[in-house]
Amino acid sequence: MNIHFQERRQQLLCDKKGPCMLVIFSGKAPMRSADEAYPFVVDRDFYYLTGIDRENMILVMTKDYAGNQAEMLYIEPYDEFKAKWVGGRMKADEATAISEIQDIRYLEDFDSAVNSFVDRNRGEGKMTFYLDLWKHNADQLPSQAHLFAQKVQANYPAAQIDEIFGDIVKMRVVKSEAEIEKMRVAQETTRRAIEAMMKFAYPGVNECALEGAFDFELAKQGVKEHAFPSIVAGGARATTLHYSTNNQNVQDNEMVLIDLGSANEHYCADISRTFPVNGKFTERQKEVYNVVLAVQQLIIDSARPGMTMLDLNNMVIEFYEKELPKIGLLKDGKTVRDYYYHSVSHSLGLDCHDVVTPALRTLRPGMVITVEPGLYIAEEGIGVRIEDDILITEEKAINLSENILKTVEDIEALMKK
Repeated sequence: MNIHFQERRQQLLCDKKGPCMLVIFSGKAPMRSADEAYPFVVDRDFYYLTGIDRENMILVMTKDYAGNQAEMLYIEPYDEFKAKWVGGRMKADEATAISEIQDIRYLEDFDSAVNSFVDRNRGEGKMTFYLDLWKHNADQLPSQAHLFAQKVQANYPAAQIDEIFGDIVKMRVVKSEAEIEKMRVAQETTRRAIEAMMKFAYPGVNECALEGAFDFELAKQGVKEHAFPSIVAGGARATTLHYSTNNQNVQDNEMVLIDLGSANEHYCADISRTFPVNGKFTERQKEVYNVVLAVQQLIIDSARPGMTMLDLNNMVIEFYEKELPKIGLLKDGKTVRDYYYHSVSHSLGLDCHDVVTPALRTLRPGMVITVEPGLYIAEEGIGVRIEDDILITEEKAINLSENILKTVEDIEALMKK
């Protein structure tokens, strides 16, 4: 089942008025120290539109004043000497085979090609450059798109710069059958690695060793890519949502909260499980755990097109308001938010926290979201989160992670072996 990248590109440009140019950069790995660079991570929009996972490339799509469209890919020239040291750069025919882009050019020609396109369309209306100028934080370093925007403003002050982020999000938020299949593969490799971790667990084990058991099982399956850095939190550390130290020993009668997942061609699995390190839940642990499990199943059963992620989260809060007093919580003026301080869902896809806009938080068929309620009782050293990934369809939600065990009985049976 193939993904047709050309169709995606055509869809993105179809409603744009010429003259315009859309530019997406694949990205570059920043330097880490001395002559070492950080691992390269491809820009997900570039990958979504080309299928190519290589650094230092530029996708360019144009529409002139008459409506004629063109697309080209700028790559580094093949260097025989560099190939002996770091491997060969992608050749033009290889780039075409993956992306379906016929016009492959070299990076050294990019600036002159931009100028030539502007010159050919001069006087035929407002020239617009479409770029992804997203920033997660205000103080985030400028991306190649930001630097290119500065160059456009300096060289072509009459041109307009417009944001393409929202248009790409509308496309990425609904997954194709081919994308869903890639995510199913990530679910399965994650399942096997989680089971290996649970079987490896024992009182006194270090969180780092548990993480290693997960990683080793992925490696045995030929998987190197993680959806995000793993969280392996034992005991009270599980009450810190994004605990990342992963280097403390887990004592007998403590639970371990894991939040992790593999990725398949960058399509993510995002799974949380909580299990007793000795393989047997205490009665109190079981009591808290089953409340979280019950509300998670409620959300999975209830999720339908037309609902919002806020609707789902409100259902969790309403459920907890009724159930938490039954397990001795919500006393002395405490509220649900003292024990549950995040949201139940986020979008999932090429990014773990996949791109979304406020207007796209209403569920629609083809969306994949997480369902991850939790309870965090700091005074008891108990943190529980259970997370699955679900596909929204016209009729119901399909749990993509249904094969990853999560009931008390199934977890204890596996760890007993």
